[in-house]
Amino acid sequence: MASRICDSVLVTGSNRGIGLELVRQLVDSPLSPVQIFAGCRDPNGPRSQDLQELAQKHHDVITVVQLDTTSPTSIAKASKLVEVKLKGKGLNLIINNAGVNIPGSLAETGMQEMVDVYTTNVVGPMLIAKDFHPLLCKAAAQFPHQTSMSCSRSAIINVSTLLSSITRCPENFSVSPMYPYRVSKAALNMLTCCLAEDFKKDGILVMSLHPGWVQTEMGGPEAPLTTLESTSSMMKVITSLTEKDSGTLLDWECKNIPW
Repeated sequence: MASRICDSVLVTGSNRGIGLELVRQLVDSPLSPVQIFAGCRDPNGPRSQDLQELAQKHHDVITVVQLDTTSPTSIAKASKLVEVKLKGKGLNLIINNAGVNIPGSLAETGMQEMVDVYTTNVVGPMLIAKDFHPLLCKAAAQFPHQTSMSCSRSAIINVSTLLSSITRCPENFSVSPMYPYRVSKAALNMLTCCLAEDFKKDGILVMSLHPGWVQTEMGGPEAPLTTLESTSSMMKVITSLTEKDSGTLLDWECKNIPW
């Protein structure tokens, strides 16, 4: 008998690309989460039209949340809204998908490019984890007789990339220099490791997940994976995670990527 992925989930950067397809996959799953919180920077803007249409179709499940991951105020407001909507229950799963990429060689990269990308790709997920930590703890505590970790209990998934791997850098650097993106995602992996250690006592699983090279605005049309192929594989990985996967970097096929 199939089981529900989780009761509640927050997806950041959910108005397009991988984030939007994750929300669609979640709500279309045989046993959809009871509540899906779809976070995006500008819910009423033209780039969020597809998300709003999906939310209207599933208004009993999807709540669109204004969430700018570069704004501490926006994150704090979003956490309060989610807390109210959960009505005393905890939040089971956070998928930190919001991210930016400024492709750049060393010559094209300045201080502002590094700071802007780092703020979105590292500081944002850190603040999300910090502000939503009480709700994740509450979710984990709702399973008093369960010691194992899982996304159905309480988890954070940080969307990372193969390009974050220091070990694999010599293999792919010449094809994709991307200084701001690579460095920020390597830092995100360290954040994952730190959170995994910090939240272990709370029963919260934290890991990084590489979605593959995907046909999105960021990935471009030449990417080998469609958003549907990537996200359906990501969901299989997410639902299979246990405590042994906390603090690791896996790809969409559940293969381990070295730091």
